[in-house]
Amino acid sequence: MNDQDTIIALSTPSGSGAIGVIRLSGPDAISLANSVFAGKDLENQASHTLHFGLIKDGDHIVDEVVAGLFVAPKSYTKEHVVEISCHGSNYIIQQIINLLISKGARAAKPGEFTLRAFLNGAFDLSQAEAVADLIASNSKASHDVAMQQMRGGFATELKALREQLIHFASMIELELDFAEEDVEFANREQLTNLVNKINHVLRRLISSFEMGNVIKNGVPIVIAGKPNVGKSTLLNALLNEERAIVSDIAGTTRDTIEDELTIGGVVFRFIDTAGIRDTADIIEALGVERTLEKMKQAKLIIYMADAAQTTAEIEEQVRGLKQLEIPYLILLNKADLISAEQRKAFEALDVFFLSAREKVGIDELKTTLLEQVNLHHINTSETLVTNIRHVEALKQTENALQRVLNNVDNPVTSDFLAMDIKQALHYLGEITGTVTTDDLLENIFTKFCIGK
Repeated sequence: MNDQDTIIALSTPSGSGAIGVIRLSGPDAISLANSVFAGKDLENQASHTLHFGLIKDGDHIVDEVVAGLFVAPKSYTKEHVVEISCHGSNYIIQQIINLLISKGARAAKPGEFTLRAFLNGAFDLSQAEAVADLIASNSKASHDVAMQQMRGGFATELKALREQLIHFASMIELELDFAEEDVEFANREQLTNLVNKINHVLRRLISSFEMGNVIKNGVPIVIAGKPNVGKSTLLNALLNEERAIVSDIAGTTRDTIEDELTIGGVVFRFIDTAGIRDTADIIEALGVERTLEKMKQAKLIIYMADAAQTTAEIEEQVRGLKQLEIPYLILLNKADLISAEQRKAFEALDVFFLSAREKVGIDELKTTLLEQVNLHHINTSETLVTNIRHVEALKQTENALQRVLNNVDNPVTSDFLAMDIKQALHYLGEITGTVTTDDLLENIFTKFCIGK
């Protein structure tokens, strides 16, 4: 990447709209915009100002626009940035972009604006990744977590850990310089206490990933049960739309159907599955196999029964669910068809009563689901790890620090201690971008949208 180029891209979603925002960033951003702008001289205007004018290709007027100026280093990328707000016609947008490319700009690559912000020190790598998470956030919880990380909560915690380790690494390096004199600058007891303290923080961060990942990607909930108990009807009732085909014919659902619903600021991913039964139909059998796989991956299983089943059948189903060691909720559908005596017998099994077809009990079920996953009580101001790359680096850091503890307990030369501490620092640095490779950066930023 040549950071001396001036890059350009559409920053608003593609498609016709009221306005489109075209972003330029680089050393020539203001001069290039000024070369096609008929209005005030943009090169003599203050930063963070807006200017109305025309975009002209020679004598031809392309559009009336508003140009926003952000003079380096007071911009998102810490370079000169111009944001041109034009009418949202695809034709106009492409005309302006092509015109500025003909003047010397280059089409931006995915995530290149945020990459430049990272390389220019606007924020670290974990904060850059949080920008993508913020754009993709689709619930209050995922928004709050991404915002906390983008504002440096995670980075601040990691920085404190690295600074303490760097101090000991420098002391041990000093010991290596005086190896012949057999002196000890790094107090081994203090080092042990520090490593234990850091490992405690690492374990907390690693364990937070399960919750953070669920908040980021949604709570996977599998709706399972025998054929024709009302699983698809329940999905439709939850979503309030005809998402799944409903039929009296057993085995209608032969594959998984997924959709999302936000309840109390938390995204739930509901997965309607094929009915579980022995079948000679090859396609249906594959659907049952997928059902069992999805159940193993769920955060919560809704297991549906209906009024036609006996308490003995339901007790047998509960025994099977317990073996999966995944939280579950037994729903008794078609509850409007059972007698008071039957209801009393089912109540002893701690089932949830509803009628999916009549939408009776749906609101109560949503409240129960929110209580089951307990995410509405989570403190999103605390650091939650949501990125698998970060988790792997934290685990590698913990492994390296465990070797440090082992070497302190079984005295070895200082060079071995120094090597393991450096490894720990390396893995922490991979998270924040203190340590990077071109492949790592490409893998992260190519997942961004073009204009970000």
